[in-house]
Amino acid sequence: MSGGRTSAKRPRQDNETDTKRKQCRRSEEQPMEAQEVGDAIRQSIQKGTIHVGDPAPYFTCDAVTKLKFEEVSLHNYKGKFVVMLFYPLDFTYVCPTEIISFAERIDEFRTIGCEVLGISTDSKFTHLAWTQTSAEHGGVGPIPYPLLSDKSMLLSREYGVLNEADGVAYRTLVIIDDKGVIREIMANDDRVGRSVDETLRLIQALQFVDEHGQVCPAGWKPGDKAIDPHKKKVDVPKK
Repeated sequence: MSGGRTSAKRPRQDNETDTKRKQCRRSEEQPMEAQEVGDAIRQSIQKGTIHVGDPAPYFTCDAVTKLKFEEVSLHNYKGKFVVMLFYPLDFTYVCPTEIISFAERIDEFRTIGCEVLGISTDSKFTHLAWTQTSAEHGGVGPIPYPLLSDKSMLLSREYGVLNEADGVAYRTLVIIDDKGVIREIMANDDRVGRSVDETLRLIQALQFVDEHGQVCPAGWKPGDKAIDPHKKKVDVPKK
């Protein structure tokens, strides 16, 4: 990825942020047992207010886009699909691979009427430093979509994805449709990054069922046969 780099230095992190970052790195290097991870994520999501089919909670956050500060609100994306990429922290290991992968394919999302938002509990100044740092040196470079600063942790908490113990978001993907309704909630183990291909497929499938009133079988992709749920006998299409 290309883009100008300013001379600003990475800001010093306060003790609380340093502690969170070390905890996040430990969780990737020496993670909890799978059962513990699953229980923690389920408990967090149960504490939140969101479920598939609910209206997406409104938000306004400071953000960094293309090396500039801005204010981002859900209202900015009225009439579009939105992918919310909650992730633990900047300057870690798995997170930059996800942020860069989605950035490299942002045009594919915009072609189908979808925008992408990255969200963590880092400050906007840490986001700026991260985007001013090349991937070779642990950064992500300029990113063409907003990285939201949820330093207050209110957004992560309201969406039910906050790791209360560490003060960081779980690696969670939320898809909001063009009517502002939550259509997908998916939480990953912190050691496992998300798939751009699968995210695009999910959005395309949701748009297809909305438009055609049919349902999509496992592994459905654009061009594949769907299922008409109104038929008395439903035959699962074969590829």
